[in-house]
Amino acid sequence: MRCCVSTLAALAALAVTVTVVCGGSPVSFLPLERTIPLNHQVELATLRARDRARHGRILQDTGILDFSVQGTSDPYLVGLYFTKVKMGSPAKEFYVQIDTGSDILWLNCNTCNNCPQSSGLGIELNFFDTASSSTAALVSCSDPACSYAAQTATSQCSTQVNQCSYTFQYGDGSGTSGYYVYDAMYFDVIMGQSVFSNSSSTVLFGCSTYQSGDLARTEKAVDGIFGFGPGALSVISQLSSKGMTPKVFSHCLKGEGNGGGVLVLGEILEPNIVYTPLVPLQPHYNLNLQSIAVNGQLLPIDQNVFATANNRGTIVDSGTTLAYLVQEAYDPFLNAITTTVSQFSKPIISKGNQCYLVPTSLGDIFPQVSFNFMGGASMVLKPEQYLIHYGFLDGAAMWCIGFQKVQKGFTILGDLVLKDKIFVYDLANQRIGWTDYDCSLSVNVSVATSKSKDAYINAGQMSVSSSHFL
Repeated sequence: MRCCVSTLAALAALAVTVTVVCGGSPVSFLPLERTIPLNHQVELATLRARDRARHGRILQDTGILDFSVQGTSDPYLVGLYFTKVKMGSPAKEFYVQIDTGSDILWLNCNTCNNCPQSSGLGIELNFFDTASSSTAALVSCSDPACSYAAQTATSQCSTQVNQCSYTFQYGDGSGTSGYYVYDAMYFDVIMGQSVFSNSSSTVLFGCSTYQSGDLARTEKAVDGIFGFGPGALSVISQLSSKGMTPKVFSHCLKGEGNGGGVLVLGEILEPNIVYTPLVPLQPHYNLNLQSIAVNGQLLPIDQNVFATANNRGTIVDSGTTLAYLVQEAYDPFLNAITTTVSQFSKPIISKGNQCYLVPTSLGDIFPQVSFNFMGGASMVLKPEQYLIHYGFLDGAAMWCIGFQKVQKGFTILGDLVLKDKIFVYDLANQRIGWTDYDCSLSVNVSVATSKSKDAYINAGQMSVSSSHFL
């Protein structure tokens, strides 16, 4: 027999209903907000600069360990979505950016030098204080976690104080440093049709004591970064190793209006999800992209340009705003789009971007695009998932190509592509799945019925009522 509870999460402009289906593994829910609503126009050049600065950091030395430079993501370069976590004893709330391009959860410490004191996002910033938390414990040099971090070049140890610390400095002059801490992360726990709060698990995270460069700016400052990379020190890996959650997480990022969405530390269930295997032994989420089709016609692209080798590959990254194609794929992609729509729209160049003046709805003119991956999984993009609306000109809507060309390197699928889809990162089975979805609707997830395997959700964000899943 199957049972469920219906969980309602409301955050800012978006309400997300989470329907929990009993009989699976425990899950956690994190409602999301956007730092830049889609109705707030930003120049493509600004978004490109933002993405390229990020890529210059997280993709350097890709043959060794790029995304494994943990805890280093910049609040201005980690994407548009953030959520809240509760940490410490007594519990305190912190706003953190969601980033699938790094592993470590880190927060600004109360002793931080040059950290932002206010945020242009209209949120109140908090600082973690290890001395004020009765459950906080510093990570010693002999701790296995410190030894692991040292192997990935993300930590160092001071023998004088026996404290595991980190320092990251980037080419543009920005950086962060701090030390690792163990402390409690709090969740609500769902049991049957009731919610009981104050459940917790001890996790390792970073406490930053210094910021420089862009990390010190206030415009879009938050309290830290919540890394969802595949590494052993990510929160999802820590919790799954303790049986608190399955080794899988999912998100649904709402694209329209002020955006928002939900991130689930568990598996969203949806019958139309298709899966493709992850490229093994990679420190980020690499997929085997095999071909691209426009309007059902395969483009003349050598499949090898997408292969994971020699600083190439195809990456899914929620911290990238737009999407990026290597030149060998971008040129035929752009030519195919322009050829298909040239009779019904007027192609123009605006500020160096390929744009189109569209007198009618996009669906009447622009074709669907399919990205075809290993295992037969296709990611179908509607026009809104490869175009960006940039106002009106001569009485017609101006839409510009959101995909950007890179001369060499990685094809990166960012928020432009990820929005309005359920994405499931199944780390246990080394695969990623997706399907189109209206992220303002309810999502279904599986939880266990036993007391030892309850469902964990972000504290203080949801109310619960009974319902049935058909």
